[in-house]
Amino acid sequence: MGCAGSSQTQEEPSPTSFPDDYRRVVAPSFPVLGAEGTPISNPFYGGFNAPRPQFVDIDGDNDSDLFVQERPGQVAFFEHVTEGDSSRLVWRTDNYRNLEIGEWYRFADLDQDGVFDLLTEQPYSHIRAYRNVGTATNAEFELFVDTMRTVEGEPIFSDRQNIPNVTSLNCSDQLDLFLGRLDGTIARYEAAEDSAGMPKFAHVTDNFEGIKIVGESSGQKKGPSLHGANTLTFGDVDSDGDPDLFWGDFFEPGLLLIENTGACGNPILSGEPEQFPPSNPILTSGYNAPALTDWTGNGEIDLFVGVLGGSNDANTSLADNFYFYEHTGDRYRLRTRQFVGGLDVGSESTVALGDLDDTGSTDALVANKIDPDEGETSLAYPLTRAGPNEGKLRKQQPLDLPDAYHYAPALGDLTGDGADDLVVGTWQGQLSYHKNRGDGTFTEVDGPLKGLSGGTNVVPALGDLTGNGVLDLVVGTANGTVTLYPNTGTASEPAFSQDGETLAEVDSRAAPALQDVDGDGTLDLLVGADNELLLLRNQGTAQAPDFGAPAPVDLDGIPRKAVPAFGDLDQDGQSELLLGGQRGGLVLFQPGAVRD
Repeated sequence: MGCAGSSQTQEEPSPTSFPDDYRRVVAPSFPVLGAEGTPISNPFYGGFNAPRPQFVDIDGDNDSDLFVQERPGQVAFFEHVTEGDSSRLVWRTDNYRNLEIGEWYRFADLDQDGVFDLLTEQPYSHIRAYRNVGTATNAEFELFVDTMRTVEGEPIFSDRQNIPNVTSLNCSDQLDLFLGRLDGTIARYEAAEDSAGMPKFAHVTDNFEGIKIVGESSGQKKGPSLHGANTLTFGDVDSDGDPDLFWGDFFEPGLLLIENTGACGNPILSGEPEQFPPSNPILTSGYNAPALTDWTGNGEIDLFVGVLGGSNDANTSLADNFYFYEHTGDRYRLRTRQFVGGLDVGSESTVALGDLDDTGSTDALVANKIDPDEGETSLAYPLTRAGPNEGKLRKQQPLDLPDAYHYAPALGDLTGDGADDLVVGTWQGQLSYHKNRGDGTFTEVDGPLKGLSGGTNVVPALGDLTGNGVLDLVVGTANGTVTLYPNTGTASEPAFSQDGETLAEVDSRAAPALQDVDGDGTLDLLVGADNELLLLRNQGTAQAPDFGAPAPVDLDGIPRKAVPAFGDLDQDGQSELLLGGQRGGLVLFQPGAVRD
């Protein structure tokens, strides 16, 4: 029996649109290794700057899934997938169920029906509640109330930068709501009655257990008034059957534990806060958000800490900000400072793709705004392959470049020797040219870019826009202008015209890339901006470009302050789109990719 053909015809994509077959890929088929040679999980997630984690078995498969809030209004979901004796976190979405969560979120079984409900921040500084009307294996949330109120009808106020918690302090079915205050005290509310199964909370005290958190700075007492934005979490870390209290504070570089010395039904949390873990205290830039779960499956609660960045030089936690401490016996052993993985170099990453070491394969160069460790310059890290048929990308030590903030690299063979040379822009507006020695190391050369500069946050790109067989220079700047500087030199000796031609102007700082996205033989212009990615199609010729109006690129997951680059990373003959962004990682889009 024959099959009738479909009468529907596929619409041709708009000539001004970006190809519609590109899909975001967090864990690609090719491995990405760290400098020590170990695989990086989820290498193209995009990085974290201030992760707020919580572990919840949201799909009922008896393991802890991960939720992480990085930005206001949405929470990312990583499914914990177990395969035999191994397990991994698989990114599913950056905006779980499209829930409005404000500045914070907490999953808790509010109505005690065996599935997790959700509390979130209701702008500004009140509490919104969602009820889970789904099942243990298929959560479905409905807004229950936009502002939680006491039994007397008063709205419950929670400072929006403080992350509260819900627990059963008396080891019963009765829930308690705890709110950290900016003065270092804790307010306690107790579930008193319910409304359609969901609890109402009665105010008990604004001075729970007489706790008064006093902040520190760099481990030294500063005085009695340093307390601020905070997070609090309960967990039985000493396995004595009652919940202990963790507190993270904006002015506290550590994580404070107040041990519950009472018993189930008679909690006592009156002792002095102590930094945790006791044998190896976490010390960060501050405002540490703890999360607890038995990740290793040994029956003991492991500790995870998201570093939100407090009063102690927040730059130091731009890359290392998701700590995992494994609990074994009486020890908490630090396993990693980048738990989810991801290739993360700090903040406001920029990226270039090309052949760094003349192996015939596509390498990457990723730079940050500032070195999180030293804070004196930007750093640019090569990701190279061992040979032309080598699939693995491995992070190398940073290039030796002159100190400057916010490197923006561009790669292209400006000397005709097969290895891509380097042009670097900086925050201060300088442009420099570095000749590739053929092995991925570079020598700075004066001359070709002398006199070229423009504004601040200069981002270069290379491509033959004038059709003379040599690579021209395109430069984006902080004011949104994209300028062409033609290469008037030869295939082996570049020389760039001092007379720039404005190609485009966008509303915010511009990060350009050149690629023939529509396959018509001319280079189109892709421009990253503060809050969007724009395509300007080349309506001219290969010798005389004429770029049309900018059109937003509709891809899910474009980071803020996107810096685009194109190249064949998986060596399949098609170009991927790789983006740097505000959070310091990389976001990858592949044509024809299939989601895990």
